[in-house]
Amino acid sequence: MLAQAYNVTVLATYLLKCSSWDVLYAVSNEPTQKRTITDATVLGTQPAPRWSRPLAVATAAVFCLSTVFPVVAGLSKNTGAFPKWWGIADVVLAFVLAARAFQLMVAAHGKISRQAEDATYRAYRILTHGIFVMLVVFFLAGERITWINCLTGLGWRAWLLLYVLPSWFTVVKAPK
Repeated sequence: MLAQAYNVTVLATYLLKCSSWDVLYAVSNEPTQKRTITDATVLGTQPAPRWSRPLAVATAAVFCLSTVFPVVAGLSKNTGAFPKWWGIADVVLAFVLAARAFQLMVAAHGKISRQAEDATYRAYRILTHGIFVMLVVFFLAGERITWINCLTGLGWRAWLLLYVLPSWFTVVKAPK
């Protein structure tokens, strides 16, 4: 019974320190679970690839450019007047953003350092104020914004930003 409690404690500690891919690997492979958990102590010791820093900068640029689409759609009263290429560009850019985010997570997989975790925590503390800012915008300018046109786009981009942030901080510190 004590051994099971210890294993649960070790697993819980591991789950708090790793990404969802590590969790899936640890939980789905029972025989290798102990090896995976002991490998958790060396997370953050491998350097990120040299190409990962330009990838992080490009991902941030694509993120900013992609966020323009839901903002403009929310401020517009008639999105039907937009040219056809507008919707196509939005979807293509959203796909490129998701692909870049996935590349970023792959580049940082198993390399997230304590320094990146601390930077992510500080960023989370600042970014959570965005929820309050959105509430203020909703109350002050709610009738001038077409929320149905922008809320889903802003929502998934905000989720993606928060999800990828530890990986982004890891690879942005990669050697030049």
